[in-house]
Amino acid sequence: MTLEQFKTARSVLQGVIVNTGLTFSPALSRSCGNQVYLKPENMQVTGAYKIRGAYYKISTLTDEQKARGLVTASAGNHAQGVAYAAQAAGVEATVVMPTTTPLVKVNNTKDYGANVVLHGETFDDAAELAAQLSREKGLTYVHPFNDLTLATGQGTIAYEIFQSLPDVDVILVPVGGGGLAAGVSTLAKLLNPHVKVYGVEPEGAASMKASLEAGHVVTLDRVETIADGVAVKTPGDVVFPYIQKNLDGIITIRDDELVDAFLDMMEKHKMVVENAGLLPVAALNHLDCRGRNVVPVLSGGNMDVITMSSLVQHGLINRGRIFTFSVHLPDRPGELLSVARIVAGENGNIIKLDHNQFVSINRASAVELRVTLEAFGHSHKARILDALRENGYDAREVMTADFYS
Repeated sequence: MTLEQFKTARSVLQGVIVNTGLTFSPALSRSCGNQVYLKPENMQVTGAYKIRGAYYKISTLTDEQKARGLVTASAGNHAQGVAYAAQAAGVEATVVMPTTTPLVKVNNTKDYGANVVLHGETFDDAAELAAQLSREKGLTYVHPFNDLTLATGQGTIAYEIFQSLPDVDVILVPVGGGGLAAGVSTLAKLLNPHVKVYGVEPEGAASMKASLEAGHVVTLDRVETIADGVAVKTPGDVVFPYIQKNLDGIITIRDDELVDAFLDMMEKHKMVVENAGLLPVAALNHLDCRGRNVVPVLSGGNMDVITMSSLVQHGLINRGRIFTFSVHLPDRPGELLSVARIVAGENGNIIKLDHNQFVSINRASAVELRVTLEAFGHSHKARILDALRENGYDAREVMTADFYS
């Protein structure tokens, strides 16, 4: 990947992609001590950065390669990029996606005219079938990350970052197979060798970190993360040398940190960002620098509403803004009213009540009341529980794992 090749990719993509610019985040800047400028590729055509690499790669194929038809494997965003670019080029495309792929990504891919095949539980399972179809049917395989032409297209993100923020100090990119990280880090270093570029992976799918530590590409036995877009067991061996040379390190993130990051983006920026795209946002609190210009790349925003709902609920629970407590009461008139008055006196808002009369053989001795309510945070939650205890009620918080039971 050379500067001339990146320039060619930028020229091909002009008028096809959106220059997503940068959005300054006062809230994230305050919380991490740096100046944070978001790169919202969730607002890109097809809802993710993948259109860059897919469109540029397909533009370089010969007429004969296109005529055979295309095939690829993807957890969603590359699928949509290939489908969009194939439709624009008048080429047939088959996309193999894991059965766990969010419905919104499957339907969007179909809407762009691609033939979708659901297979396996992980990207690696889907990739095996895609490679098999390529061999058996002679289809041209468009790899989702292990391709230098594709990575060059992804890397054009760095041009737009430097255009909006010439004195950028740190760029954070999500890492799955490595195409985005290879492209962005390589072009960023060509434009300014002093800029720092860090890859961000989920702890449950940190195949690139393991590979960098080993000095060669390794395969994980299993991956487990809510960030489905980067759940890759084996990084790309073709792009790996560029990552070794240009990436300044890997930051790993727990899944629960992505839940908090989702809530931040929804409440503070009114943005829907998928879990893989939230990795750089969560990584802001892991940086050991202060006062720097930092750009997290929000790689995509294709998320189904059921997943959104779950993330919002868990985010509110994590922050103490929704919680459940359990208390045992004598089964007599007025006890429920007494508990409600104490909660109201502390400005808690009750949203759900469960009254279990069969917790004890002796109903007159004790029934269980579970109360779910809204609070302003953990300190407010503690005040409500303390007030109940001061009034003689042994209120106990119900743990998150029990919340939906």
